[in-house]
Amino acid sequence: MPDTRQVIRHTPTAPTRAQSLAAGERIDAHRHDDHQIVYAGSGVLAVTTDAGTWFAPGNRAIWVPAGTVHAHRAHGHLDLHLVGLPADDNPLGLDAPTVLAVGPLLRELIVAYTRDPHDEGPERHRLLAVLRDQLRASPQQPLSLPSATDPRLAAVCEIVHADPADARALAALGAATGASERTLSRLFRAEFGMTFPQWRTQSRLYHALRMLADGAPVTTVAHRCGWSSTSAFIEVFRRSFGHTPGTHNRLSP
Repeated sequence: MPDTRQVIRHTPTAPTRAQSLAAGERIDAHRHDDHQIVYAGSGVLAVTTDAGTWFAPGNRAIWVPAGTVHAHRAHGHLDLHLVGLPADDNPLGLDAPTVLAVGPLLRELIVAYTRDPHDEGPERHRLLAVLRDQLRASPQQPLSLPSATDPRLAAVCEIVHADPADARALAALGAATGASERTLSRLFRAEFGMTFPQWRTQSRLYHALRMLADGAPVTTVAHRCGWSSTSAFIEVFRRSFGHTPGTHNRLSP
């Protein structure tokens, strides 16, 4: 999460532009007075706030509300597209970071709109109007890893993040951190709004996306991220992202 001890850069206007980020490159914690849509046509984008990390492959975008302190990190090479919207222009009505599905039309609209951010012609204004309409129709996706506030829950999350292949049940993880299975189960629902198995799947998918962006083979990713078989991993990945992990890195605008 962003380090609140550092000076947070404040850029009042959220930029609209296209840029590239190399694998592992970061944009440090900052905030805007505007909303921002962040879309990476290649690689995997991670946006982190104090509340957690939202992640998006090439067919997802991340909505960052005005005033949110956030940082970016690239997993694999990113073709990054940023769309800024004034604080009073919130077509989604969202007040928290959210992952959005990006279909072919919305993808092309984002790419076209960020191609020449200095263009103020009527055609570009019409482009923005259609983009906003497509945003309203874009399904929200639960692709995030919220940050734990309870230290017992945080300890379990840290173990799982450190080794996604760790197959221990919640009771065993609780024994290792000094918390009961019942307490941890309650905390997962109270803080994250999901069960431990659901959260662990999210964590494993995040690690899988990062490894795929770095060029790791599908079989290796499945093994290192804790799936019982490559076919099981492929099925979960396909249900979550709409394509197989073998075609993931070939997706681009």
